[in-house]
Amino acid sequence: MEIIVAKRIKELMEEKSLNQVKLAEELGVTQGMVSAWALGKKLPSIASLWRLADYFGVDIDYLVGRKNI
Repeated sequence: MEIIVAKRIKELMEEKSLNQVKLAEELGVTQGMVSAWALGKKLPSIASLWRLADYFGVDIDYLVGRKNI
């Protein structure tokens, strides 16, 4: 699942032309945390998944690979 989440986060960041620093600021997390998510080293917490989903306007199910847009 880490790979799917990482891929989706990177794709959504590219669509919005966001870098890790900007996304971290928007979500209230560190750039290191966003980097770990994007590299598939860590999974976002459920609270972070909610913030990511809300920020990007997608379902959590999309972020974790349970459905496609």
